[in-house]
Amino acid sequence: MEMHTMSNTIRLEQPIDSISAFTKLQQQMETLNKQIETLNKQIEMSLQIQNSTFHYIRKLNQLQALYENLKLNANHKNPLNSFGLQCFSQNEEDGITLEIVRRLNIHNGTYVEFGVESGVQNNTLILATMGWSGFWIGNQDLAFNWSQATKFAYLKNWVTLENVSSLVESGLQTIQKQEIDFFSLDLDGNDYHFVEKILADLSEPKRPKILVLEYNAKFIPPARFLMTYNPNHRWMGDDYFGCSLVTWLDLLVKYGYKLVCCGAQSGANAFFVREEFANLFADVPKDIRDIFVPARYVTSYLDMGHKVSPKTIEEFMNR
Repeated sequence: MEMHTMSNTIRLEQPIDSISAFTKLQQQMETLNKQIETLNKQIEMSLQIQNSTFHYIRKLNQLQALYENLKLNANHKNPLNSFGLQCFSQNEEDGITLEIVRRLNIHNGTYVEFGVESGVQNNTLILATMGWSGFWIGNQDLAFNWSQATKFAYLKNWVTLENVSSLVESGLQTIQKQEIDFFSLDLDGNDYHFVEKILADLSEPKRPKILVLEYNAKFIPPARFLMTYNPNHRWMGDDYFGCSLVTWLDLLVKYGYKLVCCGAQSGANAFFVREEFANLFADVPKDIRDIFVPARYVTSYLDMGHKVSPKTIEEFMNR
């Protein structure tokens, strides 16, 4: 009888122990889930702090770069560099452009620009805001609608030596202008060859009063470099592009141009004016070594201020 009772006791205790173990396991799982939830919140908070830290570090770096750029402008031997400011240009080109235009006393002028990408950052938007007429030539779609523009045209085309001059003539006809006041070209490759062709084909009165041209800042004066013409060239992000500043000067003095400035912040663009305006730039150093700026790409491409909206550009381009 006792054996039977013991047997019954054993059979009754087994399910009770199983239930108890399951309950404990369930409690442990709940505790573990709460710990995981707490840990996830801590991780999320940590990521937020990390992202915030990265954001402020990035802003600090930008401010440091801006400070360095302002020092570069202020300390450069060429007084024109002190006017460097950015509105729509990639670096400080806008401010230099406005000072040169002021000295030449040009109002409601005509601009031409080759190589504008999507059209939200370039060297001639600042002139468009002032009511100038002009046209762009490039191979990409623009980011804004210009269908209502009365002073602007865009000629989408792949540029070659065979069509570069006809594109300029076509653009002038489209906006009904005869002369070019401001000309900018940055196509990351065959720039020299295109400018040489354009200047040779344009009659002297039509030649631009101001030229803004990218130079290969790796080659310091008196070094010369010129990339061989290649109609299929695409820049690979290396130093194989364009020509040196001295090489530009060799060409442009033949057409009566004077070098007046290189952007102090980036060492990317050089500014030239027709020799007839040389007296307006008596403060510019005579020695090319005092105008030249080496490559400073680390301090360029600042992301300061608000992001450019295509709607902003549409407002003044469609006037």
